[in-house]
Amino acid sequence: MKQSDLRPIQLYPLGDSAITVQFGDAVSEHTLSLVRNYTAHLEQQPFAGLIEFVPAYTTVTLYYDPWVVSEKGKYNPYERVVAIIEQALPRTGTSKEKQPPKILEVPVCYGGEFGPDLAFVASHTRLSEKKVIALHSSVEYLVYMIGFVPGFPYLGGMKEEIAVPRKETPGPCIPGGSVGIAGVQTGIYPMETPGGWQLIGRTPLSLFNPYRTPPGLLKAGDLVRFRPITKAEFHKQKELAYES
Repeated sequence: MKQSDLRPIQLYPLGDSAITVQFGDAVSEHTLSLVRNYTAHLEQQPFAGLIEFVPAYTTVTLYYDPWVVSEKGKYNPYERVVAIIEQALPRTGTSKEKQPPKILEVPVCYGGEFGPDLAFVASHTRLSEKKVIALHSSVEYLVYMIGFVPGFPYLGGMKEEIAVPRKETPGPCIPGGSVGIAGVQTGIYPMETPGGWQLIGRTPLSLFNPYRTPPGLLKAGDLVRFRPITKAEFHKQKELAYES
């Protein structure tokens, strides 16, 4: 990594036991590649006292144990973590050193009881429901980040023709597996939770299982392809998943 590549990177504290590394100001594949490379470095070479790290669109936040990092009070823990990060950043690579992404095919039963807002999306975009489904399942999506609940992938790359606003009033109970659209993003609810995205379908896949290692099927940098399935196939895959 050239020194010029490091200029946009900023570090700032988040409370007394976390620090955020900001790799850029705008959401882009370049910034995401920097986030991915640094998280890969942390996975391979965690430092003593690192509790966990959370990658996002443009940042990685590191949570640490101040007592361990400070070597039982000998050093300022924040300054120690800053030094560790600044020492590691030149070795974490640039966007030219991309790791091969994982590609996950996500089967989706569109419309009907599983996609109650598909008709709204079609009406708002002046397309047929069939066309909305075709456009939604025609591209590869990049996982930019995981949040707002464990395992929820924020997917970029959706066709702008099917972009729609969020609901004015979020629903109190969105079923797990629901596939939604909000603006130019699409995403998948991994579990039952409140939510305000327009729901166009549902997948039988379990995106998050705390008893699985790793618990989440996706992470930032992975690619997703949606594949339309029938209602019968949806139930068949749910039964197979339950039996296994």
